[in-house]
Amino acid sequence: MSTGGRRILVGAIAGAHGVRGEVKIKSFTADPKAIGRYGALSDEAGTRRFELTVTGSAKGGVVARIAGIGDRDQAEALKGMRLYVARDALPPPDGPEEFYVADLVGLAAVRPDGTPLGRVAAVDNYGAGDVVEIALAEGGSRVLPFTRRVVPVIDIAGGRLVVDPPVETTAGDEAASAAADAEG
Repeated sequence: MSTGGRRILVGAIAGAHGVRGEVKIKSFTADPKAIGRYGALSDEAGTRRFELTVTGSAKGGVVARIAGIGDRDQAEALKGMRLYVARDALPPPDGPEEFYVADLVGLAAVRPDGTPLGRVAAVDNYGAGDVVEIALAEGGSRVLPFTRRVVPVIDIAGGRLVVDPPVETTAGDEAASAAADAEG
């Protein structure tokens, strides 16, 4: 499957480290030190490139030297910069059960019976677990838990996810059901 020139977020500069221009980087790679193995990284817009060398470990990431950054002020100016790498620079997933989340975006989302639901717009995590956002074919979107129960099949080669959305209830439905149970 072609990755279409996509870029993957692999880290963010957390701030300066010391006075010689090193930076602390929060690494989003499985092995935090791997962030230095993918070649030049770029900023979010893709306009700036950063050659970095990992020089040590830090809580939640690594310490690195960035080519052309020689003092603390220059390093501190990069704080908050998100770092991206071309998807094609990453190694292939290790097995059939592994994938890059970015590879899911754009896949068709279909119900278990094959009925089209829409396309994967995003996969996010806001702290309570992963969620998948489906841009619905009829318009709008739906955010669902990204669990094996709700997404039982991930078929990257086939370009689709099988999605079995849970039955939705509202607080009013639950209250009415509880009242009916109490009367009955």
